[in-house]
Amino acid sequence: MILFIFGLSMLTGCRSDNQADEEQSAGIPGDAATYQLRGIVVSSDAAKGIVTIDTEAIPNLMGAMTMPYKLAQPGVATELHPGDRVTARLRVSTTASVLDQIDVTAQAKPDYKPEKFYNIPAPGQTVPNFKFLNQSGKTVTMEQFHGKALLVTFIYTRCPLPEYCIRMSRNFATIQHQLAADPELYNKTHLLSVSFDPEHDTPKVLRSYGSTYTGEHGGEAFSHWDFAAPSSSELDQVDQFFDVGVSPGSNSTLTHSLSTAIIAPNGKIFRWYPSNDWTPTAVVDDIKQAVAQ
Repeated sequence: MILFIFGLSMLTGCRSDNQADEEQSAGIPGDAATYQLRGIVVSSDAAKGIVTIDTEAIPNLMGAMTMPYKLAQPGVATELHPGDRVTARLRVSTTASVLDQIDVTAQAKPDYKPEKFYNIPAPGQTVPNFKFLNQSGKTVTMEQFHGKALLVTFIYTRCPLPEYCIRMSRNFATIQHQLAADPELYNKTHLLSVSFDPEHDTPKVLRSYGSTYTGEHGGEAFSHWDFAAPSSSELDQVDQFFDVGVSPGSNSTLTHSLSTAIIAPNGKIFRWYPSNDWTPTAVVDDIKQAVAQ
């Protein structure tokens, strides 16, 4: 039991290092009101970054009720299970609310031990030299992009939801165009869309999918933007490093969280975005900072 709480604390407690960024991404101002929440997990949804909790009354806020809460870190949802008793911090502003600092005080299944422990990408953290097979059937590695600012996101080609993988790919297409407007910046950057569905997303599938977003053809089509997937044997390591929670859904879909990161030219995390709230223009501004540092 102690080991599990420690593990979950690694998932949630370490997030406090990025607290300001998390709250900004969630639309929570720094002066938001803070409350202590206690309750029992009813359900969790990693794809939406939401956990539903049968909540005890929160003094000066609300009576006891069952309701969904947005998680500051969507990946935590994969480690919360129906029946778990939890405590957490609830931050509430006039426009939004977010839940973080979650501790499991009693498990629904006392013998449960999490199968995976997720890293929280933090500025300055070195990215392992992961290898991927890209849309051209060639192996690409993280190290080969050293010297450039690399923008990486996670998708799978069968994703049907417009606010998830489709939004990520459309946003990347917009970023591609914005970077292209500045040739000097364009030459110092690269885009990488990583699929967490390597069994289905073969190079042929990734090429077909990618071409609909790059809008380019011929030899230059993927010169600045790769679509790739890790091997099945390395998939878990990649997902865990970038805090991508993935589980089987219905009708051949995958339930998943979101993760987008800027990797600086020195191969270290510059900024991480755990949601879909970011805008292409804001990311391009961050990329410029990563290139300039």
